[in-house]
Amino acid sequence: MVGVGAGLGLVMEGTSCGALLKELQQIWAEVGESEVEKNKVLLDIERECLEVYRRKVDDANRTRVQLHQSVAAKEAEVASLMATLGEHKLYMKKDKGIVSLKEQLAAVVPVLENLKCEKEERIKQFSDIRSQIEKIRFELSEYNDQGDNESSLAEDQHDLSTRKLNSYQAQLRALQKDKSERLRKVLEYINEVHSLCIVLGINFGTTVNEIHPSLHQNGVEQSRNISDSTLDGLASTISKLKAERKSRIQKMRETMESLCQLWKLMDSPEEEKRQFSKVMSVLILPEEGITSSGVLSQEIIDKMEAEVERLTKLKTSRLKDIVMKRRRELEEICQNAHIEPDVSTAPEQTDALIDSGLIDPSELLANIESQILKAKEESLSRKDIMDRINKWIAACDEEAWLEEYNQDPKRYSAGRGAHINLKRAEKARILVTKIPSMVDNLINRTFAWENARNKPFLYDGGRLISVLEEYRLSRQQKEEEKRRYRDQKKLESILLAEKEAIFGSKPTPKRTSSLNRKTNGYRPNGNANGLKTPTPRRSSLGSATPELLTPRSYSGHNRCFGDLRRLSTSHLNFGDDSLSTFTSISGSEPESPSLG
Repeated sequence: MVGVGAGLGLVMEGTSCGALLKELQQIWAEVGESEVEKNKVLLDIERECLEVYRRKVDDANRTRVQLHQSVAAKEAEVASLMATLGEHKLYMKKDKGIVSLKEQLAAVVPVLENLKCEKEERIKQFSDIRSQIEKIRFELSEYNDQGDNESSLAEDQHDLSTRKLNSYQAQLRALQKDKSERLRKVLEYINEVHSLCIVLGINFGTTVNEIHPSLHQNGVEQSRNISDSTLDGLASTISKLKAERKSRIQKMRETMESLCQLWKLMDSPEEEKRQFSKVMSVLILPEEGITSSGVLSQEIIDKMEAEVERLTKLKTSRLKDIVMKRRRELEEICQNAHIEPDVSTAPEQTDALIDSGLIDPSELLANIESQILKAKEESLSRKDIMDRINKWIAACDEEAWLEEYNQDPKRYSAGRGAHINLKRAEKARILVTKIPSMVDNLINRTFAWENARNKPFLYDGGRLISVLEEYRLSRQQKEEEKRRYRDQKKLESILLAEKEAIFGSKPTPKRTSSLNRKTNGYRPNGNANGLKTPTPRRSSLGSATPELLTPRSYSGHNRCFGDLRRLSTSHLNFGDDSLSTFTSISGSEPESPSLG
């Protein structure tokens, strides 16, 4: 404890506290205070002194921290203002080891005040430029959004640099230039609209008033609206007027072309053409070169269309006669080629269509001309087959004549012309033997024609293959019938010979007629009813019988054709009266003679 007192005494030496400690020790010596009590008191004094020192140190630290914070805040504000104002010069901080905090604070405060004043001045400059910009923008766009303006001003608080200010000044100069350019463009647009309205015969005042009423005023230029909507409206109007001009020019040129064709076709006098001479001289110019007042007006167009309509009606009456004449020519070509003409241009239909105005006679005439050309080409492609058809029909006629000639009991008489008939019969017999090969060749050529053109060969509306196949099938049936008849005759001869050998005499006529009845009434030179098969005629080929079916021999070739019209050969004579009728609908063969 003595050490503590000595230490305290050393600390307090040379101070008022040291004197007080000496005085206290003297008092303790007079009183006779024990060492324990002395040490206790000294410890209390030392503790109380430490607490006093600690409080003072803490107060000093707080003051230092506050100064540090104040200096840092001022320096940060200076840095922010310098960044906002775009100042490139740096604020030089003093060395903290040399300059005290209070000196640093005293140095930064004037700088901060100067920057604040500069900021206020810069804000004022920005506000003036912004107000001018917004005013011009309002004039250009007719739209003022105060919220956007305030937002822009608030954004400007964060960037007040000279670069930003220069940018606004450049923007202001650009808007002023744009305003001047728009005024010039509006005047140009108005002049162009005026020129187009004069040419087209349209009211100018009504046209521009629909865009903006100020465009038709005669005041100063600044009174005219120069907004985007006005410019767009003028540009759109000019585009529409140009499109209308182009459309009218095209329409008038087409109408004038029709007029010239009608004038030439109808041989119109010069008096009728003179009223449109000015229009003709203008229409040869380019679009931009047409500037005459009212030359493209709707009134002139209506006048031209009325003249075209008048001449067209006159032309229609004349074309109708030409159409009928060409249709008759088409029908004659089709008749000679045995093909059916197109029913779409039938006289009864074309007359009604022309009278009702549903079809242009020129188009109808062109259609008939196309059909005539097509019919001629079709006829040329069918010529080879048609020649062979004629030869086949002629051979069938000769065959029918030969059968009639063979039935004539006086064919060998010495009458006039008998030798001529004998020569004809000889030639007919040779020709009849060639009929099967003629038919086969005709079928093959017809198939080749159909395959090459992918369509059926029609003869008077019916398919030729069907007729040829049925003819060939019926001829085969006829030959089979002849063979059976010959076999029947041989059998009858054998039976007669046996009966003569048994009875020694010939059968009675009644018995012979009984044998004939056993052949189901078959006659050598007739059908079952004793009727002669009619002689064929050329015009009978192709008579339609819907019930007649295509023969089975053709079914293998019928790949590319659908349901076709069938031809009937019910009037054709296939060479022998022994065949009573053609094949029935079911395709069954004629009943063969019975042996009884």
